[in-house]
Amino acid sequence: MKNLKYIVICMVTALFLYSCDQGIDNITQVVAGADETAPAVKINYPTEGTRIRVVEDVTSITIDFEVTDDIEIASIDVKIDNNSIQSFSSFKDYRRVLIDNLVFNNLVDGTHQLTIIATDLDGKTTEASTNFEKEPPYKPLYDGETFYMPFDGDYLELITLTEATKVGTPNFAGESVLGTNAYAGAADSYLSYSTEGLTGSTEFSATFWYKLNATPDRSGILVMGPPDTENAGFPDVQNLRTSGFRFFREGSPDRQEFKLIVGNGSADIWFGGGDNTAIAASSGEWVQIAFTISDTKCVMYFDGEIVAEGEFSGIDWTGCDILSIASGAPRFTEWGHLSDQSLIDELRLYNKALTQEEIQSIRDADL
Repeated sequence: MKNLKYIVICMVTALFLYSCDQGIDNITQVVAGADETAPAVKINYPTEGTRIRVVEDVTSITIDFEVTDDIEIASIDVKIDNNSIQSFSSFKDYRRVLIDNLVFNNLVDGTHQLTIIATDLDGKTTEASTNFEKEPPYKPLYDGETFYMPFDGDYLELITLTEATKVGTPNFAGESVLGTNAYAGAADSYLSYSTEGLTGSTEFSATFWYKLNATPDRSGILVMGPPDTENAGFPDVQNLRTSGFRFFREGSPDRQEFKLIVGNGSADIWFGGGDNTAIAASSGEWVQIAFTISDTKCVMYFDGEIVAEGEFSGIDWTGCDILSIASGAPRFTEWGHLSDQSLIDELRLYNKALTQEEIQSIRDADL
């Protein structure tokens, strides 16, 4: 039995020596080199200039960063506004540390600075910083305001902080009436939103700034309409007008007339058209456009002045679950009122019929 154990031990030893000789599991000691460089710090989020928008006054932020070193990381200190919020000194990988889930609570409105300080075993230190901002939540400025889009480089509705659904390739104008930018339409492009929270009242108003591009010579501008179930198999000919509204333009390359169609549940009532609601293609000017809908009448305004009005019995919202901006699609397409390539700025919607004085006040505040 002793001889058998001796033979087995000899065989295992021989196999190990053979394996090492063949390069299998050949473990060699690696001698650490000189610590030549300071740690490298990369901040992934928040990056420089990040703007944080939430509906709360105080929120949290998840910090994401990476630290690497040629030999070994000794410690990492994370600061916000020069106050330490977390320190690290134990790492699974001492040359590369990835932290992507560090949550900082109690982030208040204002400009902030995130600083990452990394130190290696040799005492060399690297400090990296980034500046970001938590913007104050938008508070409606006007009575009845339910929707606000300033188009300042994004398609965000600020009251609910809801991002638009983009169709096609809408763009930005590089100019504005107020703020840093405005919406610029493009062919086969528009924005859409759910109408949740926008159709609970029998009254409705919209105000916005508009710079006309008369090509194409007809388009939808703002539409809340129902699906055309009789044309369900033909999505390009949607045109059920007995509920909701359609605000649009049509005319010639030289002159565009603006019109409003509103459904009362059984019929569609038309407002506008004609010289009073026309804008010359060559005007090149921003115009504040507004329209109001109540249980008794609809009114259209250019720059605070009434350009069209008429009696009305009250809007019906049946089936109106989509708001389209800068196109009649998908619910008002049969007559070719598709994408608008004009500019739009400071779009606001309201759950009341604004007075002329209120509209003029909103216009004055934007200038």
